[in-house]
Amino acid sequence: MSMPFYVPPEQLIKDRAEYARKGIARGRSIAAVEFDNGALLLAENPSRTLHKLSEIYDRIAFAGVGRYNEFESLRVAGIRHADIKGYMYGRPDVDVKGLANAFAQTLGNIFTHEVKPYEVEILVVGISETGSDMFKILYDGTLSDEHGVGAIGGQAEELVAYLSSHSEVGQPYDRALEIAKDAFRSLNSDRGIEGWEGAVLDRTRGRRTFRRLSEAELAD
Repeated sequence: MSMPFYVPPEQLIKDRAEYARKGIARGRSIAAVEFDNGALLLAENPSRTLHKLSEIYDRIAFAGVGRYNEFESLRVAGIRHADIKGYMYGRPDVDVKGLANAFAQTLGNIFTHEVKPYEVEILVVGISETGSDMFKILYDGTLSDEHGVGAIGGQAEELVAYLSSHSEVGQPYDRALEIAKDAFRSLNSDRGIEGWEGAVLDRTRGRRTFRRLSEAELAD
């Protein structure tokens, strides 16, 4: 009977983290910016059918980078989680923090117990009558609270630095969109932008606040 190879736990975690980070870095980043009536999400996405930005519930949006099939399965699970909670208790009881915690627990369990971790990062954005909340969930289940601006993907730090230095509290939607575009252009001037995908959570729309941006709105 052959003995299995022993791998120190710290080396195993390090290898899994490096594997996940490499997969995420190959994808295009996503940025989120708060404006006066809600929150804007913008992504580089040449595909017109495979969406990175989606609606989870009335006032909650989902953004994912990395392996499409992996963050798509998480999105579907998030919709089911929100629908069941809203049905059992009430629609106002479905909040973005609870959903972000559920995503963090799922990714943490996968990273710890599965052979291959998910190569994804997730951004969950929700709005209320007074402001917006953004939660970033990493491949290992690490959960962080973003303030005003947020980003995921291989260039997240650069995007957040640009957005933070150019955004203002209470800025209008048009200003937020241009800042988000300029943030991507500042990083990708050597190859240009192949295509945009955008969405907003707009509290003036009533119960369902999610709206996809049209090609005309995204055009320069």
